[in-house]
Amino acid sequence: MQLSRVSVSLLLLIAVGLFSFSGHHYRPIRQNRFNGELNGTPRILIDKSDYELSIYDDDGWYATYPVVFGEKTLGDKLVQGDRKTPEGEYKIISKRPHEKWGEIMLIDYPTAADIAKFKERKAKGLIPKNAKIGDGIGIHGTWQRDDMAVDYFQNWTNGCISLKRSEMDEIYAMIPIGTRVSIRK
Repeated sequence: MQLSRVSVSLLLLIAVGLFSFSGHHYRPIRQNRFNGELNGTPRILIDKSDYELSIYDDDGWYATYPVVFGEKTLGDKLVQGDRKTPEGEYKIISKRPHEKWGEIMLIDYPTAADIAKFKERKAKGLIPKNAKIGDGIGIHGTWQRDDMAVDYFQNWTNGCISLKRSEMDEIYAMIPIGTRVSIRK
């Protein structure tokens, strides 16, 4: 049986269409193939501009995971409720299961440096006098069955860092309380 040119063209068009929708926006984990397991003390670097959370250990770079944040401008957190992710040096202060996001690792925001920055901005009139600094910033998974938010760069949190649920499970298991976290733009 021989297919006509039109039939072959139609089949190719359908095949290309299926492949273009099947994973076009999938954002994978990148992992160091020579560094199969964490060695020593892990550190986390969150790069807001690249939408990435990278883990380093005593041997160097270990892995990079795609993430999303809160407010889409990616600016530094100014006040409570602005949905922005803070920038600075932090550490993981607690880990626990979470009913909405699988697991959460809270960071120690606000630190003394964040409070000083907040007071300075308030004194300069950059934020309202009655504004509060906020708290409760963490690293957590997505809503159930909503990992595509990470693949499509959909910033949806209230200032937290969000990973795909299965990837959050992975880092939750390997990152201890006390781990240093650097967040930058």
